[in-house]
Amino acid sequence: MSSKLFSPVTLGPLQLFNRIAIAPMCQYSAVDGFPTDWHMIHLGNLALSGAGLLIIEATAVTPEGRISPDDLGLWLDAHQEALAPVIRAMRRHSPIRIAVQLAHAGRKASSEVPWEGGANIPPGQPRGWQTVAPSSVPHAEGETVPLALDADGLARIREGFVAAAKRAHALGLDGIELHGAHGYLLHQFLSPLSNRREDDYGGSLENRMRFPLAVFDAVRAAVPREMAVGMRISATDWVEGGWEIEQSVRFALELKARGCDFMHVSSGGLSPQQKIPVGPGYQIAFAERIKRETGLPTIGVGLITEPRQAEAILQQDQADVVGLARAMLYDPRWPWHAAAELGEQAFAPPQYWRSQPREYKELFGSTRLGQR
Repeated sequence: MSSKLFSPVTLGPLQLFNRIAIAPMCQYSAVDGFPTDWHMIHLGNLALSGAGLLIIEATAVTPEGRISPDDLGLWLDAHQEALAPVIRAMRRHSPIRIAVQLAHAGRKASSEVPWEGGANIPPGQPRGWQTVAPSSVPHAEGETVPLALDADGLARIREGFVAAAKRAHALGLDGIELHGAHGYLLHQFLSPLSNRREDDYGGSLENRMRFPLAVFDAVRAAVPREMAVGMRISATDWVEGGWEIEQSVRFALELKARGCDFMHVSSGGLSPQQKIPVGPGYQIAFAERIKRETGLPTIGVGLITEPRQAEAILQQDQADVVGLARAMLYDPRWPWHAAAELGEQAFAPPQYWRSQPREYKELFGSTRLGQR
């Protein structure tokens, strides 16, 4: 029986030739939002992996929305122009579908890169700036108190998402993923732990969903229907009294009604008080529930490292696509190795065909595999 991992799937208008997605992974290697040589090397390497979908790292829609000063950005036309050669190179040598994750970090912005400790950088310090959020509640004790966004601030950020989405479309990307997870701005509006507002954007679940849904509506309207638009969410904060799976299902149903093409289901990231029971596939149950109760295509993630583990998730209908991040960094040819283990075929550029082991003589298939 053929594997499900290497069968085609659609995420709205987006057709994938297999069900392996490379989840977005911040590289903290941009300069003023501009991609560098690192992005050409890194993304080019992943484009040759044989995966069906590559989602470019969290890409800031405004300068203050960067997680770190070294985040990739798409708030300027010049950013689009600088990223274009990277996209063209990937297109030239790989059939992989390409999306971008558009993001605003909110109160978790203005942080140092992970290998320098990742600490919050206060405004006024070199590389630091004033953060914004739904409410003036810091992410952690001792960190910068963010400014609560007013109506003008909300409109400016919404338009930042729209402008970045239009640039993503102009780049010829196949999809957009809005970052509503991991404690960043859209998640901060959803969670009652970070959203203490008393206006139309706070309090009830309907109010807390209002701004993230407005951003989705604006982005969906800004690009053609042929471009997939989905959202990544944290299904739970893993903190008592915080955002949880029942609210996530409600949110997903609202997104579905607005034309959302897929949900990318993660968890956590909002609070240092979180208690996460990390283990293989620890977030898959959330993807399964959202898929079952909404009918939306889902990307499931969470310590998925082994081909048969990924295959089992799909066979059990727990997700439509599996997303790999750290596992793909560790083994950028993970899809080749998965295809070999499952008796399937994977895309590889002809320059690499002679690497095919003798025992897997049909591993790389035909030159047309996965082509548009």
